[in-house]
Amino acid sequence: MSILSNLELIRRVPLFSMLTVRQAELIAANVTKRRFPRGETIVENGQKSNSLFIILTGRAKVIAADNTGKEAILATLKPGDHIGEMSLIDDQAHSATVKAEVVTDVLVLGRQQFLQILPENSAMAFGIMRVLVKRLRDADRRIESLALLDVGSRVVLALREMGTEDEAGTTTIKVKVSRQTIAQIVGASREMVGRVIKGLEDRGQLIENADGTTILKQETAGLD
Repeated sequence: MSILSNLELIRRVPLFSMLTVRQAELIAANVTKRRFPRGETIVENGQKSNSLFIILTGRAKVIAADNTGKEAILATLKPGDHIGEMSLIDDQAHSATVKAEVVTDVLVLGRQQFLQILPENSAMAFGIMRVLVKRLRDADRRIESLALLDVGSRVVLALREMGTEDEAGTTTIKVKVSRQTIAQIVGASREMVGRVIKGLEDRGQLIENADGTTILKQETAGLD
């Protein structure tokens, strides 16, 4: 299998798809590739990395933690997503910690090159803006769910966001469904999440297949 050049990798990243040839070559000349093992911190809350990280393969989780080390998962990032753009734009420390959930390969672009390209390319600037707006909407939805939904409904919502829904409303989840991870997403204990998932399984609404995928049926209703 051939090894892709930096330029070829950049052309595959949605954020960079509208760059001019010169801009793409400039970024290609200044990015580096880096691999983060599972559990390794990519950026840390309160620190500056002065870099933009673009996920090529793998998966990362955005987390918040208290003084006791208890963690809450704020978002999950997949290939094509980027990390650190807010800190690069306002020159402030990162507002959350991001850790590799599995082995994760990223492209790393320094702040100077990022700020050089951003004003020159409106499509890229608009792409950054759309991501920031989406993250704000996701934060609003998370706050709303914590305030208004019971634990069972929050678990169902988290499961749906982990998978892909078809036209019939059935969600297929291809990643491992960890009770601890879901508990960190919905703000509940692992034991409570386990009870909710067992109830869904007992009613045949949550099915784990032999190939490792999990199916969540449309008629699912939340539990207290």
